[in-house]
Amino acid sequence: MRWLTTILGVAILAAAVAAIVMVLPRDRDAPPESGSPTASPTSAAHPPASPAAGEGAFTDPCGTFDTTVRAPYALTGYWLIPTTDHCTWRRQLAAIHEVGGDTVIRIGWGLQGRRTDEDGRVLDKEGRAADPRYTSCVEDGLSCVAAAEKDLEAANPGNRVSWTFVYRTDEAFGDRLFRCPEFERRIPVGDTVFYRIVAPDDGTDDAGCENIRNKGRGYHLILIAGAARDSLTELLDLGDRFGVRVFPALPLSPRDPAQSTRASERGTDTLTTLTRRVLQDYGARFKDRPSLGGFYQPFELQLREMKPDHPTLAVYASQHGIVEQEMPGKPILVSPYLDARKRLPFSATPRQVAAGFEALARAGVGIIAPQDSRGTGKVGLFWPDQREERVDDRLRPVVGETTNGAAYHGSTRDYYREMAAARARMVAQGHDVQLWANVEAFEPSGDEPCAPRTGTRGHTDKKRLDAAVTQVGRYVSKVVSYMWSDFFTCGTPSLAEQIARDSDRPIPVDAVRLRRDIQDGVEIRGYNLPLGGTVTVTWDGAPSPKAVEVTGVDLTEPPPGLPAGIRTAWIPFDWSRVPSGGWVKIEVAAPDGRAAAEPLHVRLQS
Repeated sequence: MRWLTTILGVAILAAAVAAIVMVLPRDRDAPPESGSPTASPTSAAHPPASPAAGEGAFTDPCGTFDTTVRAPYALTGYWLIPTTDHCTWRRQLAAIHEVGGDTVIRIGWGLQGRRTDEDGRVLDKEGRAADPRYTSCVEDGLSCVAAAEKDLEAANPGNRVSWTFVYRTDEAFGDRLFRCPEFERRIPVGDTVFYRIVAPDDGTDDAGCENIRNKGRGYHLILIAGAARDSLTELLDLGDRFGVRVFPALPLSPRDPAQSTRASERGTDTLTTLTRRVLQDYGARFKDRPSLGGFYQPFELQLREMKPDHPTLAVYASQHGIVEQEMPGKPILVSPYLDARKRLPFSATPRQVAAGFEALARAGVGIIAPQDSRGTGKVGLFWPDQREERVDDRLRPVVGETTNGAAYHGSTRDYYREMAAARARMVAQGHDVQLWANVEAFEPSGDEPCAPRTGTRGHTDKKRLDAAVTQVGRYVSKVVSYMWSDFFTCGTPSLAEQIARDSDRPIPVDAVRLRRDIQDGVEIRGYNLPLGGTVTVTWDGAPSPKAVEVTGVDLTEPPPGLPAGIRTAWIPFDWSRVPSGGWVKIEVAAPDGRAAAEPLHVRLQS
């Protein structure tokens, strides 16, 4: 999602409640601008409640908390772009919950190595001028960098600051962030609270202050620009109230200057130190919070075959080891992207992607939620018997006037099938890893961009999202989406409005031949498969489509590991009528006639 690189640097939040979530775009090391958060009214003074449908159990200036799920949909997790409006942030979480969302994934911020001038002022990323975000950090008339170096040298003349790192966030941290309060401290400046951390530049992290006095060493200074009030506490408060799990982001690695899609090996030790300090603070404050679902690893990479010494995997393994030490049992979620375009030398086949999945599992990842990459046009939604058909019109700006098979190594379904097989192998080897799908809720380009920050990425529709769910739903345990705002809230009607009006349309994800008693038949698996629906079966050479009413629902349990909400429906069908090896198209419609967006294509094996 390289298109967000330059535009997400605009204002994030003047209120901490705005700090929900988004997938961190590739080539970025920081989220949009942030100000100081505003206190949430959903604090310990107002414990979580579960009011009955339509009951307003608690109100605040933003309105009534309504925890009713009115229109459950196949997507159950979302990334969000923060907003400066506290009430908008609260309403977004409520809207997500209303359509069955139970997971939000929070944005991450990047650790950056920075140069300083002769006065110790932090310079901008280009090293040309003082960064205004950090110029206000002053202690006793000195810049915070100069003050830290002065304190270190006073403790031992051999001490020095060899490298300065900056990290910004809308969070506020507790005392567990510090190891040596004599040299590490909070520095409140207006609505910003700076945090000063020092760590030996050899990668160690002393438990106390003794070595600062006893050994002359180089130190890395980490200067955090944080907030007076903690946005994560407020987000977890809302999560507890709505029954939503929150995945806050781990600190994002610096990028390799020579190859920005890779994590920089320089600074990995400092990133590990920062991660340890933050996780220790989280452990002290949030360890038992029900709404803390796990952690999001925001450094985005392409999912493909990778060597064991891949620098990004090394960063992953380092950070994930810290999570296991400090917050055991909390899974780490990553969302790598796919690229199936044949014309590009760096694209990957389904089997190469499966090898990348295994590499991530070995690096300690607990949840792998690959981007389906349909929104960027890097992968197409098609079935094996549609390889010779022309690509979707909306994909032509990316791959040109060509066929599915000429444009792509495989379809979305091909990639998720191979990753599901890779997951099974990893679980058999003792790796506790889940496969989710991240369905991109936008189009590669269009006449309806959702906001200036989304660039050319345009409005899509529920029909296309339903089709994406059909492609991936058989192989994953959960379907999430990038991203709620602005892509679910833009356009007329918006995606959120389309879901609310049409949430119960059938979405089949799989069909298998299944005999019941003496009757041959078909079991359909998917969402919203009620009695009275219609299944139409056709194939090449069929005299006419065969429409059969669904008379059996939930006669068998869906296979284990499928997403919540998947049901089964059975119809009688004589498979002997279909030629061996032929492709069968299975269309599903609701009792009121609303047809599923995408039919299933099933091949009869001899």
